[in-house]
Amino acid sequence: MAVSMDHRNKARYGNRTFQVEPYGIESVGQEERHGTVRSQFTLWLGSNLTIADFALGFLPVSLGLPWPWIIVSILLGNVAGSLLVGACSAMGPTYGVPQLIIGRYSFGKIGGLLPALLNYVSTIGWFAVNNILGTFGLRVLFPGLLFWQGALILVVIQGLLAVYGHNLIHAYERVMSVLLAILFAVVTIIAATQTGKLLAYHPTTQGLWPLFAIMVAAAFSYVGSWGPYASDYSRYLPVTTDRKKIMLHVFLGSFIASAWLELVGALVAVLAGAGASDPIAALHSVTGGFGAIAVIAVVLGGTAADALNLYSNALSAGALGIRLPRVVLAIGASLIGLILSLLGSGHFEQNYENFLLMLGYWMTPWVGILITDFFILRRDRIASKDIRATTRVFWPGILSFLIGIVCSLPFMDGPFYEGAISKAMGGAELSFYVGFLVASIVYYLMTRRVVNMASNSL
Repeated sequence: MAVSMDHRNKARYGNRTFQVEPYGIESVGQEERHGTVRSQFTLWLGSNLTIADFALGFLPVSLGLPWPWIIVSILLGNVAGSLLVGACSAMGPTYGVPQLIIGRYSFGKIGGLLPALLNYVSTIGWFAVNNILGTFGLRVLFPGLLFWQGALILVVIQGLLAVYGHNLIHAYERVMSVLLAILFAVVTIIAATQTGKLLAYHPTTQGLWPLFAIMVAAAFSYVGSWGPYASDYSRYLPVTTDRKKIMLHVFLGSFIASAWLELVGALVAVLAGAGASDPIAALHSVTGGFGAIAVIAVVLGGTAADALNLYSNALSAGALGIRLPRVVLAIGASLIGLILSLLGSGHFEQNYENFLLMLGYWMTPWVGILITDFFILRRDRIASKDIRATTRVFWPGILSFLIGIVCSLPFMDGPFYEGAISKAMGGAELSFYVGFLVASIVYYLMTRRVVNMASNSL
């Protein structure tokens, strides 16, 4: 009887914004599909107009990159990362399940536990990063507010969005995409008009190529880190939705927001001077009389990003086999994220950079395998007869993933390890791209026979 009632509740979810989403990691039926491809643009635009993107813009200035190098590195990193997120989002309507569940076809049900665990950790980490920055912003607006009080306020807001789920998150991002675009446009104009100070910026750092590679990798890692949960927000679209249009809308929303905010961050970092260590305080100082408006924008941007982080964290927990309702998992993630925010607020700048650089080491080989499976081997055409759909461990996926990571080790320039090739190249960070390419190629070579056999049996 309970199962029947649950089914009837799900059948009524549809476009209802203020109804708690009844779905977890299970497949969304065709009768529940709704939304338009335009929602992908507003979702990724709103969720990337964030304080984390803005803070990342301080990195190339701290590295000492000149303006042309800053601009090109930000654009290149965001083009690559946004393409990756778009490709992952295009998989959602075909299966109607979260990205990590789609990954089970490439890794097996048991083999998919490792990526689920890694994504659980990364989403909680991103939540803490945004929550710390947002709390800094609240304290700028309300100096008497204690850190734990500000963090708690933001966790409650973001937790409610995650609990209500898919439809409310999309509605919230539509509002944020407009509101934040207006607010950050004001910030951009104020910063860009201070041309004298901006043109006076002439760093003298030598050996620019390795530093350029670090910034490209950091920009790519930030926006690309949405890849392991991109289809979580496209799985409700009708199965007939054009994949190319999904990719285009996701790419544009992600790229415009991330590249824009990182460039604004670089502008503010230069204007604030070498002594600026707190991105939010620097923004407040640079924008003068509009400082409060600027800080409100970054605080709201943090809530827009963290709604996705908490929601997908709950789905990651479900993919780990934790048999609790999605709502309970979202509340649990909120509490864990609050604790991490309180613990990580002391040495934020260093922790943030380290987190960014470590994040992509597992993500890019995993996403490379999924993209190869979906777009090159065309797994979606043979899903009903593909033996990987029921296997517990699909070894080609696991082995390709591990080989991709191992081959990328010499190219790493992480906070805890520097590979031999990266060291010889002056600290250039190339491991993300090596891991992606190696894992993709190895997976294709190991798996094409299995796919061909399934195709021939149709």
